[in-house]
Amino acid sequence: MTALAHSPIAGFGYRDAEGLSRTTFIGGTPGFARVHSPTRISFLLDEPGTADGPASLLFLLPGTGETLRVNGSAFLGRDREVIFDVEQVYVHCAQAVLRSGLWQPPSPAERAPEVGGDGPLSKPGVADFLVAAPFLVLSTWDSAGGSDSSPRGDHLAVARIVDDHTLVIADRKGNKRADTLHNLLQDDRLSFAALVPGRTGVLHVRGRATITVDPVLLEPMSLRGTPPHAALLIDVEAADLTTNDAVTRARLWNPATHAEPPDLMALASEHLAANSANTAGGPPAFLLKVAGLMPAKWLRAVMNLAYRSGLRKEGYEVGGIFRRRAGTAQEDPLREVRVVGVRRETPSTVTLVLEDAGDSNAVFTFLPGQFFTLVTDIGGRTLRRPYSASSAPGSPRLEITVKHVEAGRFSTHVHRDVAVGDRLFVRGPSGSFHVDRKAAHDVVLVAAGSGVTPMMSMIRTLLAGRTGYRIALLYSNRSAEETIFAAELARLEREHPGRFSVAHVVTSRDGRVDVPGVRQWVAGLAPSPNARFYLCGPETLMDTARQALDELGVPDGHVHVERYATGRTAAATSSVPQRMLVEDGGRGVGTAVAEPGQTLLDAGLTAGLPMPYSCTVGSCGECVVKLLAGKVSQQEPNCLSARQRADGQILTCTSTPLTEVTLELGRGPSGR
Repeated sequence: MTALAHSPIAGFGYRDAEGLSRTTFIGGTPGFARVHSPTRISFLLDEPGTADGPASLLFLLPGTGETLRVNGSAFLGRDREVIFDVEQVYVHCAQAVLRSGLWQPPSPAERAPEVGGDGPLSKPGVADFLVAAPFLVLSTWDSAGGSDSSPRGDHLAVARIVDDHTLVIADRKGNKRADTLHNLLQDDRLSFAALVPGRTGVLHVRGRATITVDPVLLEPMSLRGTPPHAALLIDVEAADLTTNDAVTRARLWNPATHAEPPDLMALASEHLAANSANTAGGPPAFLLKVAGLMPAKWLRAVMNLAYRSGLRKEGYEVGGIFRRRAGTAQEDPLREVRVVGVRRETPSTVTLVLEDAGDSNAVFTFLPGQFFTLVTDIGGRTLRRPYSASSAPGSPRLEITVKHVEAGRFSTHVHRDVAVGDRLFVRGPSGSFHVDRKAAHDVVLVAAGSGVTPMMSMIRTLLAGRTGYRIALLYSNRSAEETIFAAELARLEREHPGRFSVAHVVTSRDGRVDVPGVRQWVAGLAPSPNARFYLCGPETLMDTARQALDELGVPDGHVHVERYATGRTAAATSSVPQRMLVEDGGRGVGTAVAEPGQTLLDAGLTAGLPMPYSCTVGSCGECVVKLLAGKVSQQEPNCLSARQRADGQILTCTSTPLTEVTLELGRGPSGR
């Protein structure tokens, strides 16, 4: 159970209703497999297909060499839930993972030689993937109703292309249970799912295999002059390269997302000692017999020594393969908060009152107008959304006001499910849209709908100060009923006559705000020459207000805009994977490969690169980078300013590459 609780992903081998062999990856978050009893677990199957009969699992723990193999039978229950009855559980030695360097930084993507013919391996992207794939999970079945999924790993390509429909996989030394070879002698059908470190794509292959000792095939796979003793020769029937949701969610190559894994060898020491007679070719048997008597730290040191010795004998450069991957990605820490209040503002708007989950007296420090990113798991997926703080800074309670958006997954969750006592995470503060709390000038605010939320933080902060400068708000809403903070705005206006004023526009009654109307309102205020203007709302209102201020001669430097967009158009995508190079100040940071339809941000995070981001929906500007080379397609509209666009800056969270691209992280001030 400890291993299952920590594992975010597993290879799953099964046969569908038509008897076709399939191997895929499932999971996405630690503990995805629910334990119902010592002999039954369950999990979700995200892809089409019906599991019914003998099946097997291979659980992976990022940063750990050993894997957990589980054999049994499976059937599909309700809502794509697979019920798995467990018959065998055991730990597989680390050599396959260590050979592959699975948890090490991804190597630069290489182009494969062109594969002629029209077989499955000639399909776009398949050969390039195989050239870069050092690891796969291989599933086989026997004639008695048994199934096995085991790891295969090599220091370069684990499966090598012979021609457009043939692959060869070396059978290297390992723990030598020989399940795969035993099964293939009874049933030659197999399937595998291959991984490339740093990519969310998975190559699914199905075919039939024979065991070969042909020197012509074995010799090219020699290490230091020693060929493998045997190999699997696979006649490929199907090869499909797809993006895998479980691999995407698991962020396998981003160490910041994973807790320290348990030591599987320590957990399995008694099991290993009891089964030492079945491990010929692996670590020395006498080591396994005393494993159960050793402290975990000693056992790990002894096993590492045994692995090193075995890998050296095979001809591997142990230093590079055995090294545990060092993380390069650093995420801003998430702050856990507790919901202490849920306040209904309008029929479609609520305010969450949050306090630090660890210290209820810890204050939230930010600039009035800035936003925080709320983070939570919904339906097994981590979602992030940016929301402006509506409270004043410096308090132990942070207020976030959320308007319900039709079909909005996050806002629907907040309105329907979040209650007092629940816990969320926040990241931030973020954003350059904020007011100086010691402002020595008039402040003019224009907002529509939920665009008033950052304004509310500004108003509360400024009115709490001693400055005598004026604050004026022009606030547009569809109806009086949907006017957020209506009662409080009225109260503040009464309590601060001459300092604070509100002009309400109800569009169902008064019509839409237009340029002459904004111009007339601002002129009537007679703001001081150094007044600052803050605009927040949908594109149409922001454009209207900007035009009115331009006509009044307000300097650009005195106008600050925060936009939110609706009706976005999706970005176009490439039909093949595209390489992404990332630099910082001219220094290479790393490379990644974006699968078809995958954003630059997701590709970079999957590869463990230090990509900046917050909201992931194109609203906050935290993920801005400079495009140095290549072409991308970007979702429109978004929060980029005209100056940023002219400078070649893009948002990685909503951009997909159309060609190979080079990005510069050190893009300087955002210019928002």
